[in-house]
Amino acid sequence: MQKTCKQCAMAFSVTADDLAFYDKVSPVFNGKKESIPPPPLCPECRMRSRLTFRNELSLFRRPCSKCKKEMICMFASDASYSVYCHDCWWSEDFDALHSGRDIDLSRSFFAQLSELIALTPLPHLVIGDCENSDFTNYSWQNRNSYLLSSSDYNEDCYFSTYLFRSVSCTDCTFVSDCELCYECVDVKQCYRSSFLQNCQNCSDCLLCYDCHSCTDCIGCVGLRNKHHYILNKQYSKEDFEREKGTMKQERLQSRFETLKMSFPREYADIEQCEASSGDHLRSCKNARHCFDLVEAQDCAYCALGLKPKDCQDCTGVPGSELSYQVAACPENYSLQFSAVIWPKSAFLQYCLFSRSSNRCFGCISLHKNEYCILNKQYTKEEYEKLVPQIIEKMRGDGEWGEFFPVELSPFAYNETVAQEYFPLTKEEVLKRGWKWRDETDEMPKVSKVIPASQLPDSIDDIPDDILNWAIRCEATKRPFKIIKQELEFYRKMRFPVPHFHPDERHKRRMALRNPRKLWQRKCAKCRKGIETTYAPDRPEIVYCEECYLKEVY
Repeated sequence: MQKTCKQCAMAFSVTADDLAFYDKVSPVFNGKKESIPPPPLCPECRMRSRLTFRNELSLFRRPCSKCKKEMICMFASDASYSVYCHDCWWSEDFDALHSGRDIDLSRSFFAQLSELIALTPLPHLVIGDCENSDFTNYSWQNRNSYLLSSSDYNEDCYFSTYLFRSVSCTDCTFVSDCELCYECVDVKQCYRSSFLQNCQNCSDCLLCYDCHSCTDCIGCVGLRNKHHYILNKQYSKEDFEREKGTMKQERLQSRFETLKMSFPREYADIEQCEASSGDHLRSCKNARHCFDLVEAQDCAYCALGLKPKDCQDCTGVPGSELSYQVAACPENYSLQFSAVIWPKSAFLQYCLFSRSSNRCFGCISLHKNEYCILNKQYTKEEYEKLVPQIIEKMRGDGEWGEFFPVELSPFAYNETVAQEYFPLTKEEVLKRGWKWRDETDEMPKVSKVIPASQLPDSIDDIPDDILNWAIRCEATKRPFKIIKQELEFYRKMRFPVPHFHPDERHKRRMALRNPRKLWQRKCAKCRKGIETTYAPDRPEIVYCEECYLKEVY
């Protein structure tokens, strides 16, 4: 089936497998299946919609709407929503059913859901079981960490996203099982290394791309099991140390970039997968058009998760099964059109910020509830009778089968992950009728403000008093501070203090990754057709898997 996206007007296909999946996950009420129709949006626009409900990095200070305690929050201080701190939101005293309302079958369902979101208390952050890690979001079991997002099981880590099971790492993105790593992207099992991308099992390496099992390598590309290399040239240990001590950073960076562009890239980072397409996939089976997944099975148009099964159009669904069009819903079963659902929930449609609930429709912030509609309790019989009537009304309004409209998101577009993968200007966002928030940084209380360009080049010349300064970002002019643990890390790693705001550093790391989009092009060597995240007009040399492996081994 060929369709035209109603948002971007691009043509896209709905396959027979897609149609079979929609039928499989269509919910049943009172013995009748309520069929989910083919989506009106293309895969990219569907992903964009989901990501507008995921604010990971924009954090604010505001008081809890209930106990008035100041808290770190993903909702701005002037946002009109009621927001509870962790203790109040999880308290037995909070019952979201208090905001319940009757459904009005003469009105738009999404309009009524928007009103319910405005009335119901929302959680300040999405966190769990963290210790001394208040400035984190979408995080689980982190210890002594600061400004982490979408990161789990880390200790003493800072300013990182998608960081897992790592220790003493700073400014890293999509990094796992690492220690003492700095400014790394898509790296795993590395030690004491910096400025790496697409590397694994490396130690004491600097400024490398696509290197595996290497030690003491600098400015290298595509190496396997090598030691004491600089710009892909081997040195003796003694000569390596001598050259290392005389290298100038700017000249090294320039020569490294030239080398990187001259070396072929593999069409995709897909390892031990079967019948799968996309990028950054590990041990997946039948993962079609997927990204950043591990051990996924029978999934399509999904991203970010460990062991999802039989899911489609989902983002952030580790351990989930039979879900469609959901975002940030780990370890759940049979969810549709929902976002930010805590584990152990099932059979939800159009729910948001709910916990351990089942068989609910259009509900917000529920906890251990069942058979609710717009946060109002019903009997099983009432629920099974009423939901089909709501769906029929939604069909007539063109709402059934679509994810939440972007207008319903409690976040501004540029506060969310959508801005990272689908960047828009303020004018473009407002023209679409979506929300935008202008960045306003409060100047921290400091003894002085210094432009980043005036910072000493050597970490040895940085005084302890820098902890009381504000630094103006070299690119954005936004002020930022250095925390004590961060300064200790730079001194240990022998790196200068960064010249860019943490948000700018994150933005530059994300720019190193390819988009979550696939193009058809030919292998630059054998001319075989490949599906890749490298657009046909990009200058990189891209090989198919067979040609690439012959090149590096």
